[in-house]
Amino acid sequence: MIKNDLLLKALRGESVERPPVWMMRQAGRYLPDFMKLKEKYDFFTRCQTPELATEITVMPIKQVGTDAAILFSDILVVPQAMQIHIEMQPGRGPVVPDPIDTKEKVDKVIVPDVREELNYVFEAIKLTKQELNDEVPLIGFAGSPWTILCYLVQGHGSKTFDKAKKFCFTDPLGAHILLRKITDTTIAYLKEKVKAGVDAIQLFDSWGGLLEPQDYHEFSWQYMQQIIDALKDEIPVIAYGKGCWFALKTMSQSGTSALGVDWTCDARNARYLSGGQITLQGNFDPARLYSPPSEIKRMVHQMIDAFGKDRYIANLGHGILPDIPVDHARAFVDAVKEYK
Repeated sequence: MIKNDLLLKALRGESVERPPVWMMRQAGRYLPDFMKLKEKYDFFTRCQTPELATEITVMPIKQVGTDAAILFSDILVVPQAMQIHIEMQPGRGPVVPDPIDTKEKVDKVIVPDVREELNYVFEAIKLTKQELNDEVPLIGFAGSPWTILCYLVQGHGSKTFDKAKKFCFTDPLGAHILLRKITDTTIAYLKEKVKAGVDAIQLFDSWGGLLEPQDYHEFSWQYMQQIIDALKDEIPVIAYGKGCWFALKTMSQSGTSALGVDWTCDARNARYLSGGQITLQGNFDPARLYSPPSEIKRMVHQMIDAFGKDRYIANLGHGILPDIPVDHARAFVDAVKEYK
């Protein structure tokens, strides 16, 4: 029995004394202890070593006090398991030296046995659950097939992912074959995460907002829906699409337990667009954590007032930035805990 089950209550739509709070990317780069490990181990070593992943996952629970843990990992472990070579380059982020930008390359991409290729993730989940000792729930996650395709085709991060969009629009058959392979791998991966013991799943569609609405439904949402359909009867699913306010109505009818909202869509619009009956998560601007702690607390209370304490999970609108002071992250969490 999980002692602090506020997140799970909110995902079930139950009334709570205050909203639960956690932060996207909370297990990582803003924490000094994380930076010490970063100096000793490269990125994918940290992801692929269950003991390190567990240590990093638990850090913010002990140091910042969030109501949930999210497993330290990366969305790109899925294409790695599909035998696509990915490098994490300093100053550049993820790089795919040989982008999957032709149908011939797509045809060579495999759907792997995730139990074999990603066993280190499932071992990290089991180890983390032991370490958490039922204090708070553990969230597992995956990237949306569209977001993963963006990196695989573009070959690196981008503000526009123009090459990824070009591939979809000039070779839609190849794009859909790749998206289906990513989707099948992701479903198998998340089902194994559920077996390993996670308490909720979040799907990150970080680049969905780069598509216009019709293309979003064709190249992103239909695959998100397939993943939700495969999981929703087993575990609560949170769907997060950055810049995807235009799809909130469709997303709210998908069977997902909650929808993540970024800071460009205010609470009133988010409630209206999503129909007002689903749990929402968000949507504090991560850059606002640069503000003084007193200002953070004032704005957090405003945010909760706007969303309401029920059917709501306090979070950032995207991942925490790397140079945010730990005291400011703690002020954000404390402000939610102090809310009355």
